Amino acid sequence: MSAGLAIEGLAAGYGGFPVLRGLDLEVRRDRITVIVGPNGAGKSTLLRALAGLLPREGTARLGDRALPPASPAAAVRAGLILVAEGRHLFPAMTVEENLELGGWSLTRGERAERVDRALTLFPRVAERRRQLAGSMSGGEQQMVAIARALVARPRLLMLDEPSLGLAPRLVDEVFAIVRRIRDEGVTVLLIEQNVARALAVGDDAHVLERGRLVASGPAAELLTSDLIQAAYLGVRRDS
Repeated sequence: MSAGLAIEGLAAGYGGFPVLRGLDLEVRRDRITVIVGPNGAGKSTLLRALAGLLPREGTARLGDRALPPASPAAAVRAGLILVAEGRHLFPAMTVEENLELGGWSLTRGERAERVDRALTLFPRVAERRRQLAGSMSGGEQQMVAIARALVARPRLLMLDEPSLGLAPRLVDEVFAIVRRIRDEGVTVLLIEQNVARALAVGDDAHVLERGRLVASGPAAELLTSDLIQAAYLGVRRDS
């Protein structure tokens, strides 16, 4: 069920103000692709445009399926699922009820099977399946949000700042789960401010600045590049 994403000439913005300008990008199948960059570079705008939440220009294909612009339902049907920053759970519903909402388009049997599968990947969530989502810690809520996305049977899972506000131990746990998701055959597109951790977990990486890609390559190589070391990790390298 995995798929590669191909983007050509993507442009998007807010209220007539352009943020992304003619972006070309390839997300390879069965891999974790990381996009890093400063605040305001257009990282979240890219995910929102692909998910159909923003108007856009250009073309995007997920595997053999075109993603029409400004159509969230079409994106979900194609297998593109976004876990947005902020988690967006239903706090007055239980964890299990939140997970079931992720499979709203599935049959009852398929939904139950997907919920059970998601819970095997998240033992901490399984222990709290009867708990109200709003009573959980931030890290636990993030895990529920990712688990709910998996119930929807994603071909491409897009994660926007999954480590935001989490304690270091929980960051480790979330990124370990991201790797397990990739190993399950789901392609992952990850946006993350924690540059060092994101590049350590990723397979491929791109640097986005002012709506344009300025560097691309294997994540491990970008992690040691002068650009990343100086601009994002605070390492000064004298000539």
